[in-house]
Amino acid sequence: MSKKITVETLVDAPVAKVWSAYTTPSDIKQWNTASDDWHTTQSTVDLRVGGVFSSRMEAKDGSFGFDFEGTYTKVVPHELLEFSFGDRTASVAFIPGAKGVTVRVEFDAESENSVEQQQQGWQAILNNFAKFVQARQ
Repeated sequence: MSKKITVETLVDAPVAKVWSAYTTPSDIKQWNTASDDWHTTQSTVDLRVGGVFSSRMEAKDGSFGFDFEGTYTKVVPHELLEFSFGDRTASVAFIPGAKGVTVRVEFDAESENSVEQQQQGWQAILNNFAKFVQARQ
């Protein structure tokens, strides 16, 4: 069994807006990056159990790119997404509170990069997500 890594952020916005920004391809292309020298050039979402999602992530200088894709295994609107990607799984919980929505992502670690690197990368993407949603208020 692989190690689970958890990252989270608080988004000061209604849960419906947070959910929409997390699951809408045109929005995903705006926030889905861990650093300024990368971007997401394509995104597709089939938001249902068994549906496939894909985001094409590329270095802006064209030197490298990859597809992050998976299959939804559980979809509870405004509450929970679970998905598999490769031989790993992840869950995204949307937890409303007094100061906004906590978005908590838990995923299986992989063996290529350190746990710290994986945690930092996923946290950076989640931080960008929060900034994107709050800027649209």
